[in-house]
Amino acid sequence: MARWIVLGALLVGLLVLAVACRRVLTRLPGLQRAALALQERQDQAVHLREAATALQRRAEELQDRIATAQRRVDLIRARRGARPGPR
Repeated sequence: MARWIVLGALLVGLLVLAVACRRVLTRLPGLQRAALALQERQDQAVHLREAATALQRRAEELQDRIATAQRRVDLIRARRGARPGPR
């Protein structure tokens, strides 16, 4: 009698395990697609971060060029104001 109870409990446990495994296995293709989509988004994020870094460097370079140009303009204006020229 005890053997049947133990055997029944074992079979119920195996049945529950089989159902749980089946649910997980049926979801694997969807999980794989989601993982691939996340990987693609991560790759895009890395690419965007690199592009943003390059853009920031370019903006800093342009800011330096603007500052240099402004100094030159100020210098030219100062020279024109200091020297009487033909008008």
